[in-house]
Amino acid sequence: MASEPDPSESRTQRHKCPACYKQFKRKLHLIEHMKISYHSVHQPRCGVCQKHCKSFESVREHISGPLAKSNCSKIFLNQGCNLCLKVLDSPAALNEHKQKCCLNAPVPLGTKIMPCIESHVILSGSIMDERHNGKGHGAIAMDCEMVGGGSDGSIDLCARVCLVDEDENLIFHTYVQPQIPVSNYRYEVTGVTEDHLRDAMPLNEVQDKILKILYNGESVGRIRLDGEKVRLLVGHGIQHDLDCLRMKYPGQLLRDTAKYRPLMKTNLLSHSLKHLTKTYLGYDIQSGIHDPYEDCISVMRLYKRMRGQDHQVEGLGNERANSGFDSIRSTELEKLTPDELYEISISDYKCWCLDLSKECSLGS
Repeated sequence: MASEPDPSESRTQRHKCPACYKQFKRKLHLIEHMKISYHSVHQPRCGVCQKHCKSFESVREHISGPLAKSNCSKIFLNQGCNLCLKVLDSPAALNEHKQKCCLNAPVPLGTKIMPCIESHVILSGSIMDERHNGKGHGAIAMDCEMVGGGSDGSIDLCARVCLVDEDENLIFHTYVQPQIPVSNYRYEVTGVTEDHLRDAMPLNEVQDKILKILYNGESVGRIRLDGEKVRLLVGHGIQHDLDCLRMKYPGQLLRDTAKYRPLMKTNLLSHSLKHLTKTYLGYDIQSGIHDPYEDCISVMRLYKRMRGQDHQVEGLGNERANSGFDSIRSTELEKLTPDELYEISISDYKCWCLDLSKECSLGS
C-alpha cells in the first residue's frame, strides 16, 4: 500500500536532488529518482556547477548545447578545456593545460609487408609488473583489421593484429592467416592484399602469443584475478576482435571504449573510435586506410584519460553507505536528507579510475 502524503510537507516545498538538481514535490519521488539514477562521484559532471550527467556527451550539451546553462556556458568558454572538460582557474592556466591535453596523432605503421614484430622485453616478464606495483593491473591495447570471407564477403576474418603497452610501445604486430578463403580484402579500409597474407602467421600461433602477453606468466587455466601479473585488455569493440581471433578472455579484464558509459552517447549508444579520438584527444584518425597501430594508441590514450580522473573516492566508514538502497527500509529512507541519500547511491558501472587502486575488485 502506498504511504499517505505527509501533511507537514508544504505544497510549495521541493525536494532537490543533490547530484542532478532535479526537484520533486514529494520525498518519495526523490527517493525513487535516486534509486534509478545511480548518482555517484564517478559520474561525469559539469566543472562549473558540478551537475551530474549520464555521459560526457550530456555534459557537453549542458555547457554548449542549444539549451546550455548560461552561467556554466560563459565560464566554460573562458576557462574550460573542450577535450577533457575540466574547468581551470584562469584563461592562462587553460592555455597551459591545453598544450598537454591536445595530443599529436601517432605515426601509422602503414601497410608495407613486414615480418612479425614482437617485443621480447615485454614478453620476458617483469617490466609491466614493476611499473604498476601497488597500482592495480597493467593494460594492453589491441586492435584488429578484418577482411571478408564467405560468398558475399560478409564474414569478418582477422587479417592483422596489433598490441601496444601503456607507454605506447609496439609489443606485437603481425598479419594473420585467415581460416577460410578471403573473398573481399576490403582494401579501401584495410590496405590488405593477397601478398600481405601469403606468408602470414597461423591463427593458433597468433593466439598463443597474445595470451602469453596478456596472462604474463599466470596459468591460463587457473588465473588469479586478484594478482598483478594478468593484464587488462583495452579496445574499441574488443569482444568482436576476440571473436574474430577465436579467443576468450575474462570479461572483468576487458576495458571497451565503445561500451564505457561515460564515453557513450546520451541515449547510451556507442560512438565510433574516430569520433572519440577527435572529441577527447584532439586529432583525426581513419581518414583513409585504417591503421591498427594508430587505433591501438588512440584507444590506450582514451583509456588512460578516463582512468586518470580524480574522483576523490574515500573509504566509506559505515555499512549503510556500501549497501545501496535495497537493504534500507522505505521508512528509514524517508528520514534521510538528500545528501545522505546521495551517500548511499552506488554507480551502476565500474569506473576505470578504480583500476589504479590495488585494493579494488575487478569489474567490467
